[in-house]
Amino acid sequence: MLTTAFEAPLWETLSRVCGIDEAGRGPLAGPVVAAAVVFPRNFRPSGILQRLDDSKKLTPELRKALAPAIRETAESWALGVVDAETIDRINILQATMLAMNLAVESLGSTPEFLLVDGNRFRPVLPIPYETVVKGDSKVFSIAAASVLAKTHRDELMTAYAAEYPEYGFELHFGYPTERHVEAIAAHGRCAIHRKSFRLRTLGEK
Repeated sequence: MLTTAFEAPLWETLSRVCGIDEAGRGPLAGPVVAAAVVFPRNFRPSGILQRLDDSKKLTPELRKALAPAIRETAESWALGVVDAETIDRINILQATMLAMNLAVESLGSTPEFLLVDGNRFRPVLPIPYETVVKGDSKVFSIAAASVLAKTHRDELMTAYAAEYPEYGFELHFGYPTERHVEAIAAHGRCAIHRKSFRLRTLGEK
């Protein structure tokens, strides 16, 4: 179980500490989605939020249950979504930075400090920040952002599955599974595929 121990020292002098994470850097299709989450100062998890952890360790059912609890409990939260066309144009790293900054800029009021999953970040707004490697398994607010980003992206990919049923997006959410690669071989790439992501198994260069 994650606690807010990482945020606690920051709350001694700050009120608005924001956790940031993304979902969807690795897939062959669909957007990259980032979330920014600010919990009330000195927040202590209770109820289902005591089960929050790295979203990759959670079942889809638990993530879906946690997401509304996070949204209802957070002081503010926001999402940033960058589509496949933009990913192809500026590359996935730049698109991830863009999604994270869009999420921060979409919050109701500007955070005082950012806790960002990973080892790099390029802020647009002049806000102090710290990157935390594997932050979604260490920092409560980052883990919360991870859940919101993941569940929203899964919902988007499930909607795309109805539009492009031959690819099975509702099963793999755009990641390079065997079924997905076979579907690309059979049908080519659709409008939401990232054309800059190549597959050696298909002889792409």
